[in-house]
Amino acid sequence: MDMSLVKNYTEKLVAHCGKIILGKEETIRQVIVTFLAGGHVLLEDLPGTGKTMLLRAFAAGIGGAFRRIQFTPDLMPSDLTGINFYNQKESAFVFRKGPLFANVVLADEINRATPRTQSALLESMEEKQITVDGETYPLDKPFMVMATQNPIESYGTFPLPEAQIDRFFMRLSMGYMERQQEMQVLCRPATGQLLTELTAVVDFEETARVQALCRQVRVAEDVLSYIMDLVEYTRNDTSLPAGVSTRGALCLYQAAQITAAMEGRDYVLPEDVKKEVLAVLGHRLFTEMDAARKYVEKMLEKVTVPLEKV
Repeated sequence: MDMSLVKNYTEKLVAHCGKIILGKEETIRQVIVTFLAGGHVLLEDLPGTGKTMLLRAFAAGIGGAFRRIQFTPDLMPSDLTGINFYNQKESAFVFRKGPLFANVVLADEINRATPRTQSALLESMEEKQITVDGETYPLDKPFMVMATQNPIESYGTFPLPEAQIDRFFMRLSMGYMERQQEMQVLCRPATGQLLTELTAVVDFEETARVQALCRQVRVAEDVLSYIMDLVEYTRNDTSLPAGVSTRGALCLYQAAQITAAMEGRDYVLPEDVKKEVLAVLGHRLFTEMDAARKYVEKMLEKVTVPLEKV
């Protein structure tokens, strides 16, 4: 299998988003991994670090529609899904689509909405469809949600339950830029102006081909065993409230496949698995990000890495 298509696809998107978000190539790459896996991102970060701009640039790069939803306590599920309204001209009820009908959706400050509204979003993420008044509507394809949370401001919020957090493919954090990069941002034209100049660098057809190639990446028995060793390490640790779920194990498997394909390989190495462990499993340890990072580092030291067979 020729994985150069996956590598070229990734390089084009990283360079494209890098025009707006400087110095965050690894975060951009992980967003692409999540997108190709058909998953969703939970982004925990401080305000003003470029989360919205990253997703706007990404949506432009794939040629997709972008919608941003500001979550608030009074946000209703129908504000996401859409409603049936009575059209007097047609003398019939007509469905008006909500903002979930887009390819890339930013759910800003998801923990500020009530559990009922959170559940409506998470159901659409899982099922890739919504139901209004008993009628089901498929969402646009491809479809990805990036939900954000402010890690330092908890007043008036509704924390996501563990079962709902598990539905996110990755948890990421952008952090601040390096000094020189931030100085470049201060001096350049307004970001909004730069976004209007962006054009698509890939299309949905190319995305579908890349996704199909990623699914064909081989995972050897010893690497598969390594993935399960990591998962079972968390399940056997009594200090954790719960171990990593089967969904989490599957996400790590898929992330390793896509990471290998991005490197131009049709087989997974243990290094591909290790590269994605924190982003894929960290939030499934049900702890905050710094503690999860320390736990993962310790876990990677203790779990034996399979050796390459000569």
